[in-house]
Amino acid sequence: MTNLVFDYDGTIHNTMKTYAPAFRNTCKWLSDNGYISPEEYSDSQISCWLGFNSTDMWSQFHPELNSEIREKARVMLGRDMAERVDNGEGALFEHAEEILSVLKNNGDNLIFLSNCRVHYMERHKRVFGLERFFNSFYCCEEFDFIPKYEIFRKIKPRHDGDFIVIGDRFHDIETAVKNNLKSIGCGYGYGSPEELADADIVVDRITDIPDAVKSLKENK
Repeated sequence: MTNLVFDYDGTIHNTMKTYAPAFRNTCKWLSDNGYISPEEYSDSQISCWLGFNSTDMWSQFHPELNSEIREKARVMLGRDMAERVDNGEGALFEHAEEILSVLKNNGDNLIFLSNCRVHYMERHKRVFGLERFFNSFYCCEEFDFIPKYEIFRKIKPRHDGDFIVIGDRFHDIETAVKNNLKSIGCGYGYGSPEELADADIVVDRITDIPDAVKSLKENK
């Protein structure tokens, strides 16, 4: 059996549909209250933070803010996203469900591994029916926000067989490199080409993932 370790945001979930407006609303609140200077943020400036856990994101985005304000902004952005997902504004990438079904029907074991919090993971499991595809779910909050490559070392003993890591950010490729695993970089997501440079295969469309998985299996 091959275990396919999937990132979620930017790999399966089209996160910018909810993240971008929530990000802009939160930054407007911060600027309206004098905590940061007003600024118009482009999609690329916003999407670069996807893949980070939310605590690290705010610590790096505006480190000058005191911890209480950063935490308030973090919670505000998360609640905004949650409301949008519950209201039907969120979406998986086109063909994501089809591709996940194909991989599951091929006999692969699909594993969800995300730098998100438990409430986020549980909401998306419910809204998008992710348990149809994934047999195991792991998020960084359950492991005290340690890096993905370290989380993998903790969950590896729970699964038999080989592993392929699939994701769009450096956190995912780093997980593969530091654990001597094969990887598929998702060039359609939110990472830069430089972040995916060490991936074994880079795909430009989500529909290319099954062929990439097949190729890595044949060349292991």
